[in-house]
Amino acid sequence: MKRRPKVKAMSDYLGAQKAIALDYDSNLEVVTQQKQKLALASSGSVTLNRPDKIRATRTGGFANVEMVFDGKKLTLLGKNANVFARADAAGTIDHLVDELRDKYQRPVPAADLLMASPYDELMPLVVDAKDLGSGVIRGIECDHLAFRTKEVDWQIWIAQGQRPYPCRYVITSSEVTGSPQYTIDVRTWKTGAEVPPDAFSLEIPAGARELKPGDIPDFDELPAIFAAKGAN
Repeated sequence: MKRRPKVKAMSDYLGAQKAIALDYDSNLEVVTQQKQKLALASSGSVTLNRPDKIRATRTGGFANVEMVFDGKKLTLLGKNANVFARADAAGTIDHLVDELRDKYQRPVPAADLLMASPYDELMPLVVDAKDLGSGVIRGIECDHLAFRTKEVDWQIWIAQGQRPYPCRYVITSSEVTGSPQYTIDVRTWKTGAEVPPDAFSLEIPAGARELKPGDIPDFDELPAIFAAKGAN
């Protein structure tokens, strides 16, 4: 049973990194109200300094969003709509992810991989696991693993070698009609001294409208026509 140890090795490696910077491409497949499956592509970046600083961006056809957390306050800017929101969220990156998910119902896609112990976030609900051998993502040979929970199926491709970082992560919502799927591909991966310094501050454009903390925009907002069929 080598599947869980491989995820544990990745988790230990990720949790030990004090500074991480990555660029990613993402693909969100949804079912329209007309039962057509479409894929929405976007790209972005993440820079974090543990335990309590993170910057994340996402740019796609319908949203251009930037999020910054400095250990005390979260600021999220929706550039297309020229709106922003600030919320007090003092604590660690783990605390921020929990706050966004539980208090504001704004889960950040793949955020479990950024937390101090991804293994503890990902594995407790797993009911089935498969080792699918090797796969190659952007020229990097990876271990390809697949897991199931009662609500989602997920796959992960973990780079082989001394830097077992996640090269691809796929989440499929098996309980939602049409099984919408989210894929994130890591294009670049830097740690430690490779990571450029970041002030973790966000300049708000002149004329931007401030929202209440409870109205924080969704980091993966979708136009109404793309709402996943069967989702609330």
